[in-house]
Amino acid sequence: MPRFRLHLAYDGTDFHGWQRQEPPGASPLRTVQGVVEEAVSTAVGAPTRVQGASRTDSGVHAKMQIAAFDTETRIPVDRLAAAISSRLPEDVQVLSAHAAPAEFDPSVHCASKGYRYRIRHGVGQGVAQPLFDRRWVWFTFHRLDPAAMQRAAGAFEGTRDFLAMTSADHGRETTVRTIHTCRVRAIDAHDLAIDVAGPGFLYNMVRIIAGTIVEVGRGRIPATEVTAILDSMDRRRAGPTLPAHGLCLEWIHLDPKWRCEA
Repeated sequence: MPRFRLHLAYDGTDFHGWQRQEPPGASPLRTVQGVVEEAVSTAVGAPTRVQGASRTDSGVHAKMQIAAFDTETRIPVDRLAAAISSRLPEDVQVLSAHAAPAEFDPSVHCASKGYRYRIRHGVGQGVAQPLFDRRWVWFTFHRLDPAAMQRAAGAFEGTRDFLAMTSADHGRETTVRTIHTCRVRAIDAHDLAIDVAGPGFLYNMVRIIAGTIVEVGRGRIPATEVTAILDSMDRRRAGPTLPAHGLCLEWIHLDPKWRCEA
């Protein structure tokens, strides 16, 4: 059966994350995977399961999600994105569609993912809280120190046990992960972004990393203490889990064999 690959974007505000959720004895929750499967199934005229590369949490956005599905369809591949998008709600879009090899797996063949956490800080003195981008930017009245935050960010890079940076119910056999890059970028005097990239992350991991870096920016945790927090593998020593709406899956890089033009 032919396999197809989709590049998707969505505003995660009104979704319970990517992964389909069907609580026993209750109606299915609204998830990105659920609405995409419904749209694909309607477009091709047959029930179709869709597999994603990354399980974004409830409220988390994506500018680039990759998914795949198998189906027989008479829709030409160059019209498939439009056919599916026309059946999607306004907070999800198919950016492009491609034919894919039968063995393509968006999760297995993902080489790295890049997340960005956006923050507005030190609001006041004529600088307003987020309004038009309030669903995508977390704000704090505390004035943060981006230079100290950048010094702390470097401690997260590399391969190590990130037990201190995940929730107790992470559900994984191992908490060892690799972070390729972790950087803090000051956009202007009141806006900054925390960028984290790696092949895979634990439950709430990026939001806890961001929360720990924010605590450094507030002066509550010294930048030099981050390595000790990681070594302790004690979640209680790390910063808070920041709200989901500031986080966005910015990009996904596939292994070179599986790349194609977006």
